[in-house]
Amino acid sequence: MQPANLIAIDGPAASGKSTLAEKIARKLGYFFFDTGVMYRAVTLAALKQFNQVDDERNVTLLSEKIQIDVQSPSVDDGRLMDVLVDGKDVTWEIRTPYVDRNVSKVSAYTGVRNAMTDQQRRIGARGNMVVVGRDIGTVVFPEAKQKIYLDASPEERARRRFAEVQQRGEKTTYEEILSSIKRRDAIDSTRAMAPLKPAEDAFVINSDGKTIEQVVEEVVQLLTQESKNVG
Repeated sequence: MQPANLIAIDGPAASGKSTLAEKIARKLGYFFFDTGVMYRAVTLAALKQFNQVDDERNVTLLSEKIQIDVQSPSVDDGRLMDVLVDGKDVTWEIRTPYVDRNVSKVSAYTGVRNAMTDQQRRIGARGNMVVVGRDIGTVVFPEAKQKIYLDASPEERARRRFAEVQQRGEKTTYEEILSSIKRRDAIDSTRAMAPLKPAEDAFVINSDGKTIEQVVEEVVQLLTQESKNVG
């Protein structure tokens, strides 16, 4: 199915792609869909049911059984979307440190990725969306006409993430965050199913040394120019 008016934005962890996608969606009046929440939702469900995520078969079976949906925010509490698992709002539950520590393993399971790809395509078929993830332009919506791959060095991404956690008052170090990002990069880029990489027809943007406003402007210009070329 050809998704209508869909922009795919991919990139490594902490590259700023979610912030970029949210701002682009606002500019266009589109829905912002962060597909990472779906893997968090599966992780949460597995932790609740099994108290661990090491059994790939059981986690995969669970991911095939549960229904995950994302909708426009129904509560004005800072959320960018509602995340529902079998109709239950889990928007903030999926953001806990317990989920953080386990989501990388779950997102690397081939069966889970297959199940989530099917659900992502169901949601994306609604159209008028900016979809962000790590395999949107390559696997989930390879037919999308507008694709962006937002990159940044591990050190730049660690600095940004460290500033965020400091602002929230959380206890960690820059070195710990950098190590975590490099570990996540290794998992994402070497997994057998849908490894992290730019789509062949994606615009690759490196955001090192750029503000989010500069990146947004660069992307808007690219999308505008591409629309003119297609037209």
